[in-house]
Amino acid sequence: MVTDSRIPGFYKMSIQERRRTLIERTGLSEDELKVLDCGLDISLADKMIENVVGTIQIPLGIATNFRINGKDYLIPMATEEPSVVAAASHAAKLALPQGFTAKSTPPVMRGQIQILDVKDPEEARIRLLNSKEELIKKANQFADVLPKIGGGVKDFGVRIVGPAEDSMLVAEFFVDCRDAMGANTVNTILEGIAPDVERIARGRALLRILSNLATERRVRATVVYKKDNIGGEEVVDNIVKAYKFAYYDPYRAATHNKGIMNGVTAVTLATANDTRAIEAGAHAYASISGRYLPLSKWYKDTKGDLVGELELPMALGMVGGATKTHPVAQLSLKILGVRTASELAEVACAVGLAQNFAALRALATEGIQRGHMELHARNIAIMAGARGDQIDRIVDQMVKERNIKITRAKELLESLQRETD
Repeated sequence: MVTDSRIPGFYKMSIQERRRTLIERTGLSEDELKVLDCGLDISLADKMIENVVGTIQIPLGIATNFRINGKDYLIPMATEEPSVVAAASHAAKLALPQGFTAKSTPPVMRGQIQILDVKDPEEARIRLLNSKEELIKKANQFADVLPKIGGGVKDFGVRIVGPAEDSMLVAEFFVDCRDAMGANTVNTILEGIAPDVERIARGRALLRILSNLATERRVRATVVYKKDNIGGEEVVDNIVKAYKFAYYDPYRAATHNKGIMNGVTAVTLATANDTRAIEAGAHAYASISGRYLPLSKWYKDTKGDLVGELELPMALGMVGGATKTHPVAQLSLKILGVRTASELAEVACAVGLAQNFAALRALATEGIQRGHMELHARNIAIMAGARGDQIDRIVDQMVKERNIKITRAKELLESLQRETD
């Protein structure tokens, strides 16, 4: 268990120094960290998906300074985008000593059976609801071990969707998936119970599939940034105004929410969870009112401090699927030290809120490009062909000149190469 997530100068360390620090802080062994060098073995990859020809590597970084519900975390984040890990770490530092608070609802997923060819949808709906206890009991026979560990089918409902001329019934089973994401389990339950649903509804079951809009499986994170820690009350006011821009304008809201998902998705990917499911659920949730809105909310409290809130549907798992088979995902979970899927979701939500704050603060003060400048310059230097110490020298010069272009990077590289000839 991590006792202190603050690691001064972590970004200045070499990779080996960072790994030694990680061993010291987490109790992991050197052998366990060796998986970071080999990543995903090609033979294992060949068993995970079809037509495998290789693997692709994404940088894995560690976000520091996070305290969530009084517990310190070092947070693995997998992302190709510069500044994401640094921004999250800095935003978490500014939230100390209190850090973030987070809470989640039970890990319940919604499974849907589409029922067609029903003569009287309302009558069929009532028949199904009258058979609720029978259906739940029967459905749990397909839930494997879930009922024995406190999970399984917990509720059942029926809705009529579509216009009158094209209406259909949707029978919905609500399944507590415990520490699994739940897709395979829920879909197995739906396949098993579908014939009984058809019989009672006197219709034809077509789709049997879980929903990724996991409104029953939500997580909420909150944070208070003291005005004096983030630049004063004017900065607070500007961040609130930046949030309101996203609230009133969907074009801004899309980018606002993308910034949130920079953090959430990086944690999701680091633990080999389903990034597409999380992204789809988040953006659907942003639209659930009928308008596309920002997922977070920012306001000023009576003390003039900045308060941030973020609520998301969050179906993350710790057992099954790639999370269980991918060696780096298993290592990421060990570094995190989370005990349940709900705790993992709370961590991911807090990271998303931190990422959102970092972006809003940058936009509302110095502008986003200044914060990105050095990190972007490194990518440009590498694209130009720089290696080793050449990268730092070219980056320093381009940032100093405020001329971060591939043509300038190539000129500087050629100059350095002439010096060594």
